[in-house]
Amino acid sequence: EHKFDKAALQSLFSKTNKKQSIIDAISRPAEKTLTWGEYRDIFIKPNTISQGVDFWNKNAKTLASASEEYGVPPEIIVAIIGVETRYGQNKGSYRVMDALSTLAFDYPPRGAFFRKELQEFLLLAREQNQKPLTLKGSYAGAMGYGQFIPSSYRAYAVDFDKDGFVDIWNNEKDAIGSVANYFAKHGWKKGETVVVRAKVTKEFDDKHTNTTLKPEETVGSLSAKGFSPAIVLPEKSDATAMKLEAKDGTEYWLGLHNFYVITRYNHSRLYAMAVWQLSQEIASARAASATKKKG
Repeated sequence: EHKFDKAALQSLFSKTNKKQSIIDAISRPAEKTLTWGEYRDIFIKPNTISQGVDFWNKNAKTLASASEEYGVPPEIIVAIIGVETRYGQNKGSYRVMDALSTLAFDYPPRGAFFRKELQEFLLLAREQNQKPLTLKGSYAGAMGYGQFIPSSYRAYAVDFDKDGFVDIWNNEKDAIGSVANYFAKHGWKKGETVVVRAKVTKEFDDKHTNTTLKPEETVGSLSAKGFSPAIVLPEKSDATAMKLEAKDGTEYWLGLHNFYVITRYNHSRLYAMAVWQLSQEIASARAASATKKKG
């Protein structure tokens, strides 16, 4: 279909290895086993916040440009890269060929998905003039600062520094622009609220929480059921009700449209909440640092 040479592919696959550790890792994702309190502690730490401020300061001009072009706040872009790879410090140690081949042929629950991603990876490597066996990523075959799977790389990665090469493996400018473009393409609405705390009446039934990532209710319809935002929001705003188990007890939240957009990056409300809270912590720390310097 894509005019690959059969002998070349056979040679490539002969050097590709099945990794049981990859199957073990994908079988126990943290999003499915941890409470919100436990999950939050993984990503929101003092050093993660301070490193986020450093990354923002180092790339302030690029982040400002990406935010202006795509409408996504700098702190959200920084937080995504922080959660995904600790600002590029941990981009993954598996050969992408090994990861995708293992999951494509030895992990039946998602074999079809990963066979498609394996094809996308081979096309990407050819387009980028890269040697497939040299590229590394996560156990699921995600790559670069923002951990794009191959289909996302081909669809959403951008040459943000205009040097003629789309590189989110090593180029921070392209990585920043690509994350912003991903959010824009998935419907991020500039300036809109992401998520807010909710107040719950005694009559509210918890069966209405955590039903879907997509905001299929409205602020008004949830308020009528006894689940209302802690701040004033337009009643027609799309919303979803969330119940999270934090260290200090149960928390109720209203996820709005932009919260759903974050879950398009990783289909988990815990992930989206971690990104959002980390982004707020980084923005606050950076603002405080700037104020201190002025003082």
